[in-house]
Amino acid sequence: MSEEKKVMSIVLEDGSIDEVEVLLSFEFTDTKKEYIVYTKNETDDNGNVTIYVASLVRTEDSEPVLGSVESDEEWTRIKSVLKELSKPDTE
Repeated sequence: MSEEKKVMSIVLEDGSIDEVEVLLSFEFTDTKKEYIVYTKNETDDNGNVTIYVASLVRTEDSEPVLGSVESDEEWTRIKSVLKELSKPDTE
């Protein structure tokens, strides 16, 4: 059984729209900050798929907006989540 890809549209700074594949979204319960991990299915010179991470900023009357990761502490926590998820399933 194959999982259906989750696709979302993002509006770039120049106003153009890009379709991206959502890989993961999560929230840190202590800070209530939400994050999204997505890809444009681009590969680097080594054949690795490039992924992007952004914070999700929600306002009451609009769609969520992608924000930046603001501190080294946030990056450390995000990398920890990604590292844990990339471990092989041992069950």
